[in-house]
Amino acid sequence: MPTAAFILDSLTTAVAMVTADGYVCHLNAAAESLLGISSNQARDRHLPTLLPELAPLGVLIERSCASGQTYGHEFDMRPVYQQGEIIKVTGRATPVRSERGLFVILELIDATHWRHIDREKALINQHDASRRVIYQLAHEIRNPLGGLRGAAQLLERQLATGELREYTRIIIGEADRLAALTDTMLGPARSPRREQENVHEILERVRALVGNEAPAHVRIGRDYDPSLPPVLVDRDQLLQAVLNIARNAVQAVSQDPDRTSHVTLRTRALTNWVIGDRRHRVVANIEIEDDGPGVAPELGDSIFYPLVSGRAEGTGLGLALAQEIMSRHGGLIEYRSRPGQTVFMLRLPIDTEPAEGPA
Repeated sequence: MPTAAFILDSLTTAVAMVTADGYVCHLNAAAESLLGISSNQARDRHLPTLLPELAPLGVLIERSCASGQTYGHEFDMRPVYQQGEIIKVTGRATPVRSERGLFVILELIDATHWRHIDREKALINQHDASRRVIYQLAHEIRNPLGGLRGAAQLLERQLATGELREYTRIIIGEADRLAALTDTMLGPARSPRREQENVHEILERVRALVGNEAPAHVRIGRDYDPSLPPVLVDRDQLLQAVLNIARNAVQAVSQDPDRTSHVTLRTRALTNWVIGDRRHRVVANIEIEDDGPGVAPELGDSIFYPLVSGRAEGTGLGLALAQEIMSRHGGLIEYRSRPGQTVFMLRLPIDTEPAEGPA
């Protein structure tokens, strides 16, 4: 028979058990993720002091204990894993009495979380649709390219002068360029060869590559969670996905050489996290943040479509390819953006098996 602690840790709803005067007895895994603190660290601390936004919960706990009834309160908070994004949380306090005295079960329900789940499902559906379209388009482009290149080669052999052969070389070169482009559109040619990898080693490789390419006024920083366990991934494919987004971030902040700009690579572990319709016990959250102008509002979620780019010189394939790579690993890329802060979040399941049951 599962223990009470096991059942609580399996819930996606954040639950805190506190004393009648508001001191923490236990946080389940979802509450640890929401509040950014472990149950052991929070134990015997006054709950409203863990985060400034939790202060109103002290009154809620007192009222619930005094009346013996359940009461709720909605408030805004900035969870650690969202790096500054404000979410709506409903706190619900229920008094329970045991042989050890009066306690309060406090549920912290993230209403924004369910909106994120809907958005993730929309992104997955969008990716599936765009992948089918782009595969068909790429194949339709590739089919005549071989004939075009072959005809140019035959024509080149019949031409008497080097000046005329230069034109056929241009045709052959452009055909090869288009073939390479369609290969990129079709994504990685092989399935992921997954091995246990240290994500931070991959990120450090990305940091070195983009650091060498970045202008002098761009700083590439890092903020890693050292407790993040190894992840079962294809090293080369994950490197490519992160590199595509990191290069976009560097390009976004490189426009103004008169100010120091920043790109930050960040990692966190998320517990009981839902990707699509599957809940995973642990998810690696890789973030690439920049302080550039932000994603143009008119791009919206179409930014993950192939051939959509906010830069005139961009191909619009980097993000689409990165999303394809993450999809092959059972993960997903999301983003949030405003002027001065854009964050792309790559989420990868760490557990080899998802938590039982759908979200």
